[in-house]
Amino acid sequence: MDPRWEKLGKVLVEYSVSVGRGEKVLISMGEVDSFPLCRAVHEAAVRAGALVQVIFLSESLNHSVLAFGDDAQAGWVPEVEASAVEWADVYIGLRGASDLHLHDSISDSRMTAHRKAMGVISSLRWKKKRWVLCRIPNEHFARQAGTDVDTIMDMFFSACFVDMAALATTMRKAADRMEGGRMVRITGPGTGLEFSIEGRRWVVADGRINMPDGEIFTAPVHESMNGHISFEHPGVFGGRLMEGIMLEWKSGRLVSASARTNEAFLHQILSTDEGASSVGEFAFGFNEAIDRFSNDILFDEKIGGTLHIALGRSYPECGGTNLSALHLDIIKDMREHGAVLLDGKKIYERGCFLPEAGA
Repeated sequence: MDPRWEKLGKVLVEYSVSVGRGEKVLISMGEVDSFPLCRAVHEAAVRAGALVQVIFLSESLNHSVLAFGDDAQAGWVPEVEASAVEWADVYIGLRGASDLHLHDSISDSRMTAHRKAMGVISSLRWKKKRWVLCRIPNEHFARQAGTDVDTIMDMFFSACFVDMAALATTMRKAADRMEGGRMVRITGPGTGLEFSIEGRRWVVADGRINMPDGEIFTAPVHESMNGHISFEHPGVFGGRLMEGIMLEWKSGRLVSASARTNEAFLHQILSTDEGASSVGEFAFGFNEAIDRFSNDILFDEKIGGTLHIALGRSYPECGGTNLSALHLDIIKDMREHGAVLLDGKKIYERGCFLPEAGA
């Protein structure tokens, strides 16, 4: 076995979630390609003295439900999985990639109902547990990233093994700077969006939530959202690409939402529940080791020089109040065009935070 799997397994168990003796650990193994890391994580957790349980999940199995089940089955919250999440003290999600086009034949309404059910499981995890999610590349992932498996695996391990202490220091400085402000404005082609972050906290994501990691995020005051934003790269949800997304808010109310592809699906997920059309997260990516877009949110949102917003659920540790079963991250690449202003002063341009005056 590639020794990098063993190293990463130890990082996830010992650093990301700090498993202790006697703790109950649930490993959610998604797709067979995640087995090498599952085995490494399992061994590391057992060595730490934990009680470990593994469940297996797959988008191919989900497809059977979506294609051959009825509406009740498609929208069913899996009870054994929910009970397992409730049982665990620690949740480690190993998410192997699947074919993005697997669910192309499934109706928008059925996909939305299924994703809403999965959102219930997600809420059980983030509300109550220590957790980390890791996306494991494979041939499907390499294909959607436009490269080969060896190249994407090298990028994956490099991104996971960055000097996280140094990166965390850089991110903490940026987070502290943002916490000192009140109004954010994002500018760029097709973009002029402003909102308040007053009273909100910024979280530094340094490998204890996702792997690979490297972002800072907060929860905007969603009622303050005004203006419009366009995205150069597609939104991805339930394996579907929504290209050319453009969104507009007035006084926190979404008044326009369009996309060049899968626009009907975008509208479906925006109607998931009352909070789905509000912005629950605003974030900056910092991980320079992720050197290409792959149409995978867990990777793309960490790319250094990007920012993203998430529609739907906000994280309460930021002071956010928006509730939803949806959390849809959409990435905006700022490395060539655009800027971020804080209280009227430009602080971020071409994917970089500008030096502070006098620094």
